[in-house]
Amino acid sequence: MKKSEKVSFCIETLEELYPEVPVPLDHKDPYTLLIAVLLSAQSTDVRVNQITPLLFAKADNPYDMVKLSVEEIREIIKPVGLSPMKSKGIHGLSQILIERYNGVVPQEIEALEKFPAVGHKTASVVVSQAFGIPAFPVDTHIHRLMYRWGFSSGKSVVQTERDAKRLFPQEKWNKLHLQIIWYGREYSPARGWNIENDPITKTIGRKAVIDAYYKKSKP
Repeated sequence: MKKSEKVSFCIETLEELYPEVPVPLDHKDPYTLLIAVLLSAQSTDVRVNQITPLLFAKADNPYDMVKLSVEEIREIIKPVGLSPMKSKGIHGLSQILIERYNGVVPQEIEALEKFPAVGHKTASVVVSQAFGIPAFPVDTHIHRLMYRWGFSSGKSVVQTERDAKRLFPQEKWNKLHLQIIWYGREYSPARGWNIENDPITKTIGRKAVIDAYYKKSKP
């Protein structure tokens, strides 16, 4: 199967499985999405969705957020991990939004990346999911699957993002990145993976990955 055929098979299968894809993180606007994505670093979406209602009950906009101290924010978000860095980031970016952007989240990745505790992936998620601007945020699921499917080398998320943008049509980026995340969780996890239940990898996967799987699974 040619690579172009593999890409088409992947897109068609994901569309069949996930014709509608919900955003995993609960939010109501660009600001609450920005905070939720920031909190999700090295945490789970489930955990973040348990904590954000507690935080947003006190502050769901930058003006209310800066009224809280960094320590107060940290106390609320402790369960998601990395709370010292994240609480400073949340307070700091809220201050910047007020001072430079009239409290409105900018729509440019480059502007978002300058905020404290906001990296390229977080900025990409916000522009794609909050504003519909084409981006291809790469999380651990996408990085893993792009390698398993033979679409990227797996050497870095930067390379994986570059390869994804090269292979997939731009108009599909925003939906595809969510579809791949849901697929990775349901069919192709890092742990407890059963390739027999993974239709895409089983059909188009990298030969070395498939061979290694069956070699490891032999009694």
